[in-house]
Amino acid sequence: MSLLPLLASQLLSLQPLGPSSLAMGSPWWEDYGITEQFLCPDQRRVTLERNDAQASLIAGRFRSTLFREASDLPGLRYRNEQMTLILKGDVLTMEQLSRRLECLRTEQV
Repeated sequence: MSLLPLLASQLLSLQPLGPSSLAMGSPWWEDYGITEQFLCPDQRRVTLERNDAQASLIAGRFRSTLFREASDLPGLRYRNEQMTLILKGDVLTMEQLSRRLECLRTEQV
């Protein structure tokens, strides 16, 4: 099974950002302390903004908020109703049902 449908389907389910959100990033009250960019196999870039409690995955004009999940498994895990994000080192894994997509960190903003 190809990994690319995961990102494509996830992009359709993310919430569109308004024009002002694109320029400003996340609202100040969400207080994401870390912003990282990742490159996925289809050459699409995604941005992950995160803190200890939640994360926001941004792909183009779309955004999805996920919440930190307590786990004994390696990596930081964030989840919402649609997907799970796992951050281990420079690899961001997006899981949705039995599909997985792995993206590599390109820079930390």
